[in-house]
Amino acid sequence: MPNSGRVTVLDIKRQVIKIAGESGQGVNSIGEIVAKAIKKSGFYTFGYREYPSLIKGGHAFHQIDFADHPINSSSRATDVLVCFSRVSFHAYLPTLRSYGQVIHMLTQLELTDAERQLVEKKKIKIGYLAAGDLAQEAGGKTIMANVVLIGALWKLMGLKLEPLEEVVRSEFAAKPEVIEPNINCLKKGHGLKLKDLETLKITFKPQANCQHDALLTGNHLIALGAMAAGVRAYFAYPMTPSSSILSYMADTYRETGMLVKQIDDEISVAQMAIGAMFMGTRALVATSGGGFDLMTESVSLAGMTETPFVCILGQRPGPATGLPTWTSASDLNLALYAGHGEFPRCVVAVSDSKSAYTVIQNAFNLAEKYQIPVIVLSEKQIAESLFQVKELKDNIPIERYFAEGKEPTTLESGDRYKITKSGISPRWLPGESDATFVANSDEHAADGSVTEDSEAALAMYSKRLRKLEFLRDDLPEPVLVGPQKSALTFVSWGSTRNTIGDAMDLWNKAHPKKSVNLLHYEYIYPPKTSKLLDLIAAAQPLVLLENNAFGQLGALLTAHTRYQFSDKLLKFDGRPFFVEELIEYLEAKLKY
Repeated sequence: MPNSGRVTVLDIKRQVIKIAGESGQGVNSIGEIVAKAIKKSGFYTFGYREYPSLIKGGHAFHQIDFADHPINSSSRATDVLVCFSRVSFHAYLPTLRSYGQVIHMLTQLELTDAERQLVEKKKIKIGYLAAGDLAQEAGGKTIMANVVLIGALWKLMGLKLEPLEEVVRSEFAAKPEVIEPNINCLKKGHGLKLKDLETLKITFKPQANCQHDALLTGNHLIALGAMAAGVRAYFAYPMTPSSSILSYMADTYRETGMLVKQIDDEISVAQMAIGAMFMGTRALVATSGGGFDLMTESVSLAGMTETPFVCILGQRPGPATGLPTWTSASDLNLALYAGHGEFPRCVVAVSDSKSAYTVIQNAFNLAEKYQIPVIVLSEKQIAESLFQVKELKDNIPIERYFAEGKEPTTLESGDRYKITKSGISPRWLPGESDATFVANSDEHAADGSVTEDSEAALAMYSKRLRKLEFLRDDLPEPVLVGPQKSALTFVSWGSTRNTIGDAMDLWNKAHPKKSVNLLHYEYIYPPKTSKLLDLIAAAQPLVLLENNAFGQLGALLTAHTRYQFSDKLLKFDGRPFFVEELIEYLEAKLKY
């Protein structure tokens, strides 16, 4: 750290590689290859991508942050830009740090006056490779130019080529005829003298204990968590950023035996899942905001019939189509209030690689115990980012809660919606008992038969709502991350946990007397407030940090505590919080 004892954005100990080009140029696949090879070289990585809602064109990138310690968020600035297209060069040149470098394959590249000034001011180095010609010289095709460029990148990074070769061979294992041409292109790029560039100064050393970790997206982890939860049916209509869950499920259905169906619309998706859960099959659905809008009538149906229902709501900026391929955490209110009428529900939010795997498991246990809809909030920053995962060991026992304490032969028709203290009535599978009942969308009596009697309706309505009291007691408190005593506490939810965690690691080491911590909400509704009220009573400075414009979690907590958050850090431009933004905020807030 500098002698002043301050931590600044210059002290963020990581390197950042940005692979950029147009949609359709293999930006994401090349980015994943680079991320996996960097991990195999002994570094901790985090992968973040931005892309337009276009099949081809526009500008896109896959960013790989890497360090000698675990990281789970993205940096705003770039050390090396590997560029496949002109539009991406002009778009991302400003993201380079001072002394940043560019490797590109663009003939007759012309810089604007402003870009020349930027290059001169930041002392940026720019290197050109005729990558298409070099790919052909190596025995490959022009399309393999991007492989030549990452070979040159590896030379620039000063890393051994073997890990990159291993990853390329693995990635193209299904197409053995293209393996050697790609390897030759890698070697061609790696063997070049990069006269206009300098070897990247990596100031940290490889770590042997992370080379064999897996790199998995949040959606991949959610899918694996669903499999561990005993999900036997998956229904979906593709909608970014939840679409890749459908892909993972479809790719593995032979091994899992799961029924995986792409349905024509989200209304049918929700109703098929409700039907499956009614029959006893754990069924999962996933969508985004517009798709969930269509599901809401069915969510109310699940609330009335007390049928378990679990839905992943992958948030993206809206309203309407909004920014369909960008990130946001702005659908909390949608999850809280969607559906007509009043009925109990649970809302939980994925935040990191561990919770992506565990939350979905807990969601099914909660849905079946309380016979309610459970909405699992995710967001593109979690769904599509690459997390480094050492192992998946947090398997949660599957609890079905069928007619607890009763044998099916002793059940009676009036047991299904029986008035109970907890609001939870016996639930059994069709055919398990001679007792019959009606799963009625109208208000009903204990056996499901329609009633419009005021006393009966009030009793049944109240029974359902009582579940919330017991559900709240069942949910964990928010987690206080970091030191118990701090100069400031962030209050947040979702993917912001990762950026706050990375920023805290830097800040607290440099400023132990002005350390910060985080009150992180994973189980959001019904809200737990004891820890928050303790902080309020202690006059602890609180900062609400959310990826939305309204501070939706803050509004929910205010409704339940009357505490008004005066300090808010809100971001709603379709991008996640970057680690520099939080360091800069803390520098200003804590007067450094």
